[in-house]
Amino acid sequence: MTLTCRMANSARWLGGLPQDATQAVPRQAHAHFPQPLPVLRRSCCTCAHVATRPLWQDDPVEWETPDLSQAEIEQKIKEYNGQINSNLFMSLNKDGSYTGFIKVQLKLVRPVSVPSNKKPPSLQDAQRGPGRGTAVKRRTSFYLPKDAVKHLHVLSRTRAREVIEALLRKFLVVDDPRKFALFERAERNGQVYLRKLSDDEQPLRLRLLAGPSEKTLSFILKENDSGEVNWDAFSMPELHNFLRILQREEEEHLRQILQKYSHCRQKIQEALHACPLG
Repeated sequence: MTLTCRMANSARWLGGLPQDATQAVPRQAHAHFPQPLPVLRRSCCTCAHVATRPLWQDDPVEWETPDLSQAEIEQKIKEYNGQINSNLFMSLNKDGSYTGFIKVQLKLVRPVSVPSNKKPPSLQDAQRGPGRGTAVKRRTSFYLPKDAVKHLHVLSRTRAREVIEALLRKFLVVDDPRKFALFERAERNGQVYLRKLSDDEQPLRLRLLAGPSEKTLSFILKENDSGEVNWDAFSMPELHNFLRILQREEEEHLRQILQKYSHCRQKIQEALHACPLG
């Protein structure tokens, strides 16, 4: 990875969640986690093709999500509830919407920011939900537990962006939600596919279409490494700090290059001295 790419990746993690961030999911949005997915079709949508192929290789796949009538939704819910072995049922509401649980696995490789006056939340803390919201003046960074899993109780109209915001609140994370993305993972014919959900997609609807099997569909929260860095979005202290990081990385690269060529030069000189004259 080039220095520029590394800096771009780091830059996406500076900054925080706006003070007036909207509520993610409705009041019923409790914390917990399950998974989902529909039919696959070759198309022009880029998805990470894992399993038997290298991770860097992409395979064009598109998920089909058919529109269902109210009768079809009711039938799907009955079939879904009949297949699960827990109390995480889906429920049909009088207005035609429905509620249920989605399970999300957190696969974050970078640290997240929390208010510095609060200890990093445990999974039990996140389960109880956030406390009163206050302005975040100082932050501290820490790594969330590896492969942490959480269930969220959501509505059928709850969007992917709202799910991300709810997850961050559960863990008291103050980073900008745009730094994260919700992915759906599916296993098909021995292959694993990952697709990033758009902000307006409805995870519970995908869950209903896919059924309760996690192999058919599961949700993953990951870093959102998808676009160019908007440098104007960072404050002066953040930009200065970024320049210092750049300087340190540049100096380290130079040191490694000089050390490499010095070692090669030494080996060549040793070979020259070992050669007989003439």
